[in-house]
Amino acid sequence: MVIITRSSAGRKPSEIMKFFLTTFIGIVFGFFIGVSIPTLSITKLNLPSGLLPSIDLSYIEDRYAGRQAWSFMNNGNKRSSSQVQLSSDTSKIWVPSNPRGAERLPPGIVEAESDFYLRRLWGKPSEDLTSRPNYLVTFTVGYDQKNNIDAAVKKFSGNFTILLFHYDGRTTEWDEFEWSKQAIHVSVHKQTKWWYAKRFLHPDIVAPYDYIFIWDEDLGVEHFNAEEYIKLVRKHGLEISQPGLEPNKGLTWQMTKRRGDQEVHKVTEEKPGWCSDPHLPPCAAFVEIMAPVFSRDAWRCVWHMIQNDLVHGWGLDFALRRCVEPAHEKIGVVDSQWIVHQGLPSLGNQGESQTGKSRWQGVRERCRKEWTMFQSRLANAENAYYKSMGTDTSNSTAH
Repeated sequence: MVIITRSSAGRKPSEIMKFFLTTFIGIVFGFFIGVSIPTLSITKLNLPSGLLPSIDLSYIEDRYAGRQAWSFMNNGNKRSSSQVQLSSDTSKIWVPSNPRGAERLPPGIVEAESDFYLRRLWGKPSEDLTSRPNYLVTFTVGYDQKNNIDAAVKKFSGNFTILLFHYDGRTTEWDEFEWSKQAIHVSVHKQTKWWYAKRFLHPDIVAPYDYIFIWDEDLGVEHFNAEEYIKLVRKHGLEISQPGLEPNKGLTWQMTKRRGDQEVHKVTEEKPGWCSDPHLPPCAAFVEIMAPVFSRDAWRCVWHMIQNDLVHGWGLDFALRRCVEPAHEKIGVVDSQWIVHQGLPSLGNQGESQTGKSRWQGVRERCRKEWTMFQSRLANAENAYYKSMGTDTSNSTAH
């Protein structure tokens, strides 16, 4: 606002007009100067603290930095749009070959797979990883078996990502082991390894790994070396495998018994009548579910076969053959790298006592029920498929 004083009343009209015009130009000029100069950061001013209000200056700085970033991005977008006219209607993007649900995205931005590699919170993303492990090993564990797991983990080189599934909820205690600080820890109370595998080992998550070990916690590994094991698996073309089991303890099937005179075996002899076909389980194309090792491609198939509600995995070992072809050649037991099944009471004791039965008895009963349920589901699914294809399977002997 301009105030005319008494002394200005005697001036000529032309002088008064010059005064108004000069003042107006000064105001306009000052306005444009003000908007063209970046906001001055008050944190850069050397003012006494008592003159500033008690506010979080770092917050103001962060907000200002955010506005600057947004302004930069927005201006960049405007420049890009001036060069290439892009439609703002993203519904015009539709790529059927993209992963399901991502059809509206341009293929160049789609990341269909992930990994367990640890990332930093600072620096360049391209410099985060000093190494990329080629293999993944998982153990489903309780803290009571910490020494056993510590011994097992030390059999795996730095070329392995270590992933622990904790069924007892205890995770931080494991940091007494140096390797645990670089391991991945997933904690959910009282679940089995197949429950974890179905939910945390999706094929698109473990895609960077050539082989995936999904092991129990009660395995003795004194005679096992993971790198040597991988070499033998590659040499013999095994897509699904396990180490041989020491013959005198924890042995259920002849197929998984270690043979001292071979590197690998793929067939065996069982009790009379147990194998209708020498190329079918349990005489061939068979490993147990306590210590299986899967190739990346085999695991992609097996993961889809794991049932959400059948958490113990019983019966799965008899069905693994459906994921590789020919199964009797690509499934086998590595004898020269062998383990001991210690049979330690662990997850079985996590059950609840019902109708006077002990906790482990209830767990074992469910295991058996799940085996029957899985066999029934698989048979029904196969029959439904062949029926839809018009194929008669009434005389088929495959099982």
